[in-house]
Amino acid sequence: MITLVLGGDVDLPARTTPSAAFDRLNPLLEGADLRFVNLAGPVDAAAAEALKSTGIDVVSVANDAPHPPASLAVLEHAGIAYCGAGANLDAAHAPASVERSGKKVAFLAYTSLRRPFAAQPDLPVLAQAFATTAYQPDPHVAEIPGRPPLVRTMPVPEHLDRLGADIERAKSDHDHVVVSMHWGLPGAELTEYQVTYGRAAIDAGADLVAGHGPRTIQAVEVYRGRPILYSLGNLVADRPDGLLAGCMFGDEPRVELIPVRRTAGNECEPLAGDEADKVLRYVAEVSALRSTTVTVQSGIASVSVGA
Repeated sequence: MITLVLGGDVDLPARTTPSAAFDRLNPLLEGADLRFVNLAGPVDAAAAEALKSTGIDVVSVANDAPHPPASLAVLEHAGIAYCGAGANLDAAHAPASVERSGKKVAFLAYTSLRRPFAAQPDLPVLAQAFATTAYQPDPHVAEIPGRPPLVRTMPVPEHLDRLGADIERAKSDHDHVVVSMHWGLPGAELTEYQVTYGRAAIDAGADLVAGHGPRTIQAVEVYRGRPILYSLGNLVADRPDGLLAGCMFGDEPRVELIPVRRTAGNECEPLAGDEADKVLRYVAEVSALRSTTVTVQSGIASVSVGA
């Protein structure tokens, strides 16, 4: 059995003591075999050391815009594995590989979101999972003129194919594969391309898909006995709520969710009591729309997974 704790977006800009942002989370992180977050912004040496001292093992750097080379260099110096970006396309699509308890776990990361920015030849290449957007007239627009169109999104075919090939290759020499996706829109509603990419990752052999990017919490879906966490929201970032996901790989896989929130002091703390249950009941409601049962009890949500 391997335990993995995953968090959403982490951004550590201009913090006098970056490690303090994690202080109240450390009891939830310490017992895990592996800890993973999405690194939403570049880091300096102090921020990388804060991640290391907190126990973060692997980060995604596939985000809206590439991390500068200096940011990746300080991660390497701190001994934190990263995935989703590199000096060339092959490096961006290579997994971060970590071994625990005799089992090898591969982490792959992709971004569907991008910002316009000036081209710089020294910026790392990102692993892309882009999508196209089309607008379909509402079927009732003739009866009710002015109804907004339906928004349809589809993965870019070559990106979808490469994602599947990456996962299959990683699965061939790892016991478990975790796929991180930076995608989606704020709010509860999922885009079509999220569902297509998420399910394709599971079909290709991923054990878990973890999403982030909307900066809001989204549904959990169990597909073919494997979890897709569509958005974990925020962990240490300048937005409010998120989820910590504890995942157990082994003969009896399971997922547990604990809600977290940014405090007035710009730290992150786990919620408890009625506040925790309110967030988790929301997760249960939106997950039920994906035919997935989330059970809420005493500030923790459990998701039944496995074939």
